[in-house]
Amino acid sequence: MAAVRASGPDAVLSHHTAAALWSLRGYSGGAIHVTVPRKSTSSKQIRRHLSHVPPDERTEKDGIPATSVHRTIFDLATTVSVDEVIAMIKEAEYLNLWDRLSLWDFLERYPGKRGSRNLRFALKRITEEPSSRKRSKLEERFAPFLRRYHLPLPRFNDWIFPGGNRYRVDCHWPQRRLIVELDGWQGHSSRSAFQDDRARDRALKVAGYSVIHLTWAQLDSEPAQIAADLRELLGRAASTSTSH
Repeated sequence: MAAVRASGPDAVLSHHTAAALWSLRGYSGGAIHVTVPRKSTSSKQIRRHLSHVPPDERTEKDGIPATSVHRTIFDLATTVSVDEVIAMIKEAEYLNLWDRLSLWDFLERYPGKRGSRNLRFALKRITEEPSSRKRSKLEERFAPFLRRYHLPLPRFNDWIFPGGNRYRVDCHWPQRRLIVELDGWQGHSSRSAFQDDRARDRALKVAGYSVIHLTWAQLDSEPAQIAADLRELLGRAASTSTSH
């Protein structure tokens, strides 16, 4: 609020800081981003962007003047990756954050503006991806990893019901009966959670599923090997299902 007030009567919180205010992404510190209608000098504490923000693209959150959810996503599409745009769109949907203007309205209003291309790609990919929210940062990284190695996308956070039991798994290829669990310390930090995971893995294997576990460190240190292993497992599962 102090940064907005210090930037003039028509200023609004925007870009990375507005995204953090709307809980679309985390806040990593640094300068506060504000959009102003007249040229204004930035400082170490306040990064000022020059742009006119129409009334239907601005609102308030917790009393702070800010760009609307979809204007915030549209602004950030100029500087972040397509995958980050997708993550913000999905987070907005999960949080039930809606605006008078849709993202398609922004593309129609500003067809040639920087960021339009990234936003179009993001919306196209969302229609192609299996539904459901990716719950962790590791899951947000896994979809682009699979695309990079031309591997099919799974269902994320899918429910399965083997033997009358009910389990939610991180990544599931139903036709291949393959499950990948993306292990982070946060979700498996207690002894009981560790034991529950092992019991679930055993039940899934008895029901005919292949279950493997991957970590963030492995995706960083051996991506090509992991991709090759997944390709082999998916191919092996496909040939097994065909033979039956």
